[in-house]
Amino acid sequence: METGEASGECGYCDLSGNALEPEASVIVVFGATGDLARRKIFPALYHLALEGILPPESRIIGFARRELGQDEFVAGLAESCARFSRSKSLDEAVWSGLARRLSYVRGSFDDAAAYRELASRLAEPGLPANALFYLATAPEDFAVIARMLAAAGLGSSDQAPGFRRLVVEKPFGSDRASARSLNAALQECFAERDIFRIDHYLGKETVQNLLYFRFANSIFEPLWNRNHVASVELDVLETEGIGTRGGYYDKAGAARDMLQNHLVQLLCLVAMEPPASLDPESVRGEKVKVLQSIRDYSSGELLARSVRGQYSGYSLEERVAPLSRTETFAALRLEVDNWRWSGVPFRLRTGKALDRQVSEIRVRFKRPPATLFAGYCGDSLSPNSLTIRIQPDEGLWLGFNVKEPGAARVVSKELRFSYRGPNDAYFPEAYERLLADAMAGDSTLFIRADEAEEAWRIVDALEAAWAGAGPPILYQAGTPGPGACEHSASARGAC
Repeated sequence: METGEASGECGYCDLSGNALEPEASVIVVFGATGDLARRKIFPALYHLALEGILPPESRIIGFARRELGQDEFVAGLAESCARFSRSKSLDEAVWSGLARRLSYVRGSFDDAAAYRELASRLAEPGLPANALFYLATAPEDFAVIARMLAAAGLGSSDQAPGFRRLVVEKPFGSDRASARSLNAALQECFAERDIFRIDHYLGKETVQNLLYFRFANSIFEPLWNRNHVASVELDVLETEGIGTRGGYYDKAGAARDMLQNHLVQLLCLVAMEPPASLDPESVRGEKVKVLQSIRDYSSGELLARSVRGQYSGYSLEERVAPLSRTETFAALRLEVDNWRWSGVPFRLRTGKALDRQVSEIRVRFKRPPATLFAGYCGDSLSPNSLTIRIQPDEGLWLGFNVKEPGAARVVSKELRFSYRGPNDAYFPEAYERLLADAMAGDSTLFIRADEAEEAWRIVDALEAAWAGAGPPILYQAGTPGPGACEHSASARGAC
């Protein structure tokens, strides 16, 4: 049984005493000169150092193909961290200390000599015995790097003096078969306990709060079921188009890029049963049960339950096929066929070049019985709702009905809670939390092998259904997207 430290002030319980602490490690970033590393990973490591979370004995090694000297590598990272960190500037003392811990290994990802040099660096006296390998590379390099690490004696080993952990970025496979193949390749070199499949959405504070919000409040959990919830809507919407990602995006599409991972992860956290404990495997096991409760739909059912769209002008984007049928908008209605959720629709929606930029979850509750106010007002009585905003303006909105002062009229109002208050000095980026958890060995917010494969089962069936159907519905950039997928109190279409 986990215990927390309760303060003398009512309503405060510190669980940090139960949390695993990051261990001093050598962090090796593969693809160290790439966009992901420059924009996210190194700025996150800088902020972990700034907050005193990164153990001071830790070292960081960049591994990439580019010909760079040590000074050039460090200077480039200083520029990236100043530009992309959430503070938008560098604390000179902190950066100076971090810069002394940085080094660089040049080599291609299949260059055995470069891995021998890396192994030699890791064996230098005075360095931590633990190693964390972060694969910020193209997906086709994941298995190659894992095998080369194992060949150099850097894979999982019970005989090693410290841990050897592998952090793998999405996309994790392009379908269920490739995900299984990748799982097998990685598990040949690293134990499953040492493989951390990362989905940065799970590191966002508002997403993490779902567990706290649901299971630390007695006023919501009793309502969190088919008896009281009418529907759950999950949106990840973007105003920008695909930008320079045409080479990847035209092969993936919205369903593979966003629905299979981010939206499915949100669905699992909303729908999961209370875990037996806060142990990582207990939490991850409940998430897998949610996916296993989503049945296999026929192609006809999936076409009726989904909408597939493409913004006009997409085929003119850089590195996109002229007659591309890749979707930039995807929506899907699912049911979780278990006792808690039977009959409740979960509507998942994602798209690019839309009219608004938002990631949020909306839980719509059932209307009161058709007597008194519901009997008089009918559909004009707004249902209660709970909106969990992930970004921007992270927070919670509770919608309810009250009397309008001075009139015999029912109006809908909201109670709002915002994470971004004036006194909230520390609001970590997702990669900060996830890197710290990986160094601590806490896999709660990372994706297990069977979880990845179950998510692909759903999306594979959807892609197969779409392959036998017509082209995506065209929609104008800057609009809400295909009309059948508008999420509103009155919308009851395929989504």
